Amino acid sequence: MTINIGVRHPSALENEPAAFGLDDRFCNAPYLAPMKILCIILLAILVLPVGSAVAFAPPEKKDLETLQTQARQGDTEAQIRLGDLYAKGRGVPQDHTQARSWYAKAAAQGHPIAQNNLAELYFAGLGGPPDYVRAYMWVSLAASHMKGEEKKQAEENLEDVAQRMTPAQVAEAKRLSQQCRANQFKGC
Repeated sequence: MTINIGVRHPSALENEPAAFGLDDRFCNAPYLAPMKILCIILLAILVLPVGSAVAFAPPEKKDLETLQTQARQGDTEAQIRLGDLYAKGRGVPQDHTQARSWYAKAAAQGHPIAQNNLAELYFAGLGGPPDYVRAYMWVSLAASHMKGEEKKQAEENLEDVAQRMTPAQVAEAKRLSQQCRANQFKGC
């Protein structure tokens, strides 16, 4: 799974790559998979503010307060933006637990970008322990609502997480996905 927290968010630069990958020659041994994930996370963190603009400019204090108010009122775009800010530590202390919480609020309203970002945090164990079942569930839900390159990336992420799961875990994740969809994302 390529960790791209917030990269596909509409506030990201349009002309910048959607994913930061590493050449397979860099980390191709199976026992180096966790190291590759960490390398991708670090690379994304270091490279994200590129070009003439910054994908996640730190908000002014007044703007942050407005954003927090909107997010608390249920605005999914504000919730995702807050999740992005906490995940990157832009204008607020980096806090993956807060990022998970804000993404979860937007994901529970059916927002596929929030669902995908939440899956990435579960996959990487950021903001809590890794949970491949939850990662699979959320990225599966996200992929079902995405189109184009976003859908392709989500499907690749789904394959990546599935490779790390037992058949019983995949079955449980699929069951949870169906249950979540049937309950319109409530209680997921």
